[in-house]
Amino acid sequence: MNPAEYHRRRRQLMQLTGQDSIVIVPTAPERVRSNDTFHPYRQDSDFHYLSGFPEPEAVLVLVPGRAAGESLLFCRERHPERELWDGPRIGLDGAVERFGFDDAYPIGDIDDILPGLIEGRSKIHYHLGREPEFDQRLIGWLNRVRAQLRGSVPPQQMATLGPLLHEMRLIKSAAEIRRLRTAVDITVAAHEQVWARAQPGWREYQVEAELLACFHHNHAVAAYESIVGAGANACILHYRAGSAKLRSGELVLIDAGAEYRNYAADLSRTFPVSGRYSPAQRALYDLVLEARHAALDQARPGRPYNAMHEAAVHTLCAGLIALGLIEGPLPAAIEQQRYRPYFMHKTGHWLGLDVHDVGDYRIDGQWRELEQGMVCTIEPGLYIRPDAPVAAKWRGIGIRIEDDVLITRDGHEVLSAALPTDATEIQARIGSQAGA
Repeated sequence: MNPAEYHRRRRQLMQLTGQDSIVIVPTAPERVRSNDTFHPYRQDSDFHYLSGFPEPEAVLVLVPGRAAGESLLFCRERHPERELWDGPRIGLDGAVERFGFDDAYPIGDIDDILPGLIEGRSKIHYHLGREPEFDQRLIGWLNRVRAQLRGSVPPQQMATLGPLLHEMRLIKSAAEIRRLRTAVDITVAAHEQVWARAQPGWREYQVEAELLACFHHNHAVAAYESIVGAGANACILHYRAGSAKLRSGELVLIDAGAEYRNYAADLSRTFPVSGRYSPAQRALYDLVLEARHAALDQARPGRPYNAMHEAAVHTLCAGLIALGLIEGPLPAAIEQQRYRPYFMHKTGHWLGLDVHDVGDYRIDGQWRELEQGMVCTIEPGLYIRPDAPVAAKWRGIGIRIEDDVLITRDGHEVLSAALPTDATEIQARIGSQAGA
């Protein structure tokens, strides 16, 4: 992404915070996996949004009020010995030249420099409570300013950064949409690869391996731990891929998404292992698909966010009554949430740098209206547990259909439209591989 985009975001945030404020954003810390090994590093999403800087042990400081404001970075210096073990570091000069900061300082000097930047500012914008260890350091810097001789002016307010920054992140730029498209395209390819190769007798972890292989082959990683639920495991919403076998006559629910250059996709499909849905499976699948279509009809500027969920609920309730799984009449079924044993989650969420991305869903207690540039998922589902009080033919069937949707000027675009949702088309894709 062009450094100018990050520069524009920093300037916009400084305009929002006010001339006498200061913004402090630390990187995500490295996390120990076990003993002296670490989890793969993933930058804090807010820090990435404002900088694109990929390394740990850095702090971004925005100082409005001087012309267009100053963007300062505290980061690690070049270190030939450590770079021999861990790889090249960007360093101070690289931070300025490659990422457009006005100046960069050694992270080891932050205790000496940052209190002077804080002094005279009326308000600090910061994610208080996100990283307790950094909270304590910030409090220490404030106390140092307060302890100075008369005339020093410490900030009088601490403001949470989220409301301003996360509203910025909610509307995606053209560059962000391009990265989301790539993440979605990689995810579509991974699902298609599973459809082409999976067969009865495979285990869930083998399906996950196919997904991950495709992600990595395309310079991406998993945006979250993939859900691969065979048979009744599909009824567990956050099921992790285990060792259950894929069996003929059962369904497999895959909820998996690639993260490409920090931007996440999130897709779900449910397909028959043997290549053909049973009559009961098909009836439930087509109902979920109908709910998807109903929700998509509401995905356009000016509609309240919850209209998509309400449309899906209305469709699912009507279908569940028709199938004899819940009792009517329809208005009472919706009001009393009789669908909840079988559909217990919302119909979607924001999508972007985080798979469950930031941004308020309500404003002043009212569902916010959809706007051009928002990206969300639409993901109705039905989950009939093995012990559900229904006819045996329905039990143990879990179905979710999830797509990634961009709100456009006149309506919406399904970014994941290349991955089929129609049951007949899915059967055509799977059937030739499964010998059905």
